[in-house]
Amino acid sequence: MTLNDTGAFWYSSEEQVARGRRLLHALRLYQAAEVAMRRRTRAAMSMGENELAALRFIIRRHTQGRAATPTDVAKYLGVSTASTTALLDRLESSGYITRRPHPTDRRSVTIAATESADDAVRATLGDMHERMMRATREVGEPEAEAIVAFLERMTDAVDQVSAEPH
Repeated sequence: MTLNDTGAFWYSSEEQVARGRRLLHALRLYQAAEVAMRRRTRAAMSMGENELAALRFIIRRHTQGRAATPTDVAKYLGVSTASTTALLDRLESSGYITRRPHPTDRRSVTIAATESADDAVRATLGDMHERMMRATREVGEPEAEAIVAFLERMTDAVDQVSAEPH
């Protein structure tokens, strides 16, 4: 047997391909379940995708002790400032956010989630987050390291897809 002989390795290429297919299948099932969950969440809260993403961003900024501005939201969502203004108008009229004068920049405003918005997000997503955390508790440190490394490699792989035509 030579070093080039695939029989000299613990796993044959067929086993590696089969394992790869199982991993990708499980990852795709998770992705589909998450997309469906986000769709149900948006429907439950009567929001569009960008509205929910903006609200979660605003809440996360507040939790970090940082103020959110319309420019921050526009950059986070990757949309124009005009689109952001319309989105924030909808969130404000729905009672999810308030706008306040910026403490140091008189030309700008800060955006804060209302208490009812925070309560709605927690009520809608809290149980799901708890179920997800319970699932992670069964994962030991070596497994966690392997999973994180795998997901980082997958992220790198999909981030390399170009919008340019081939």
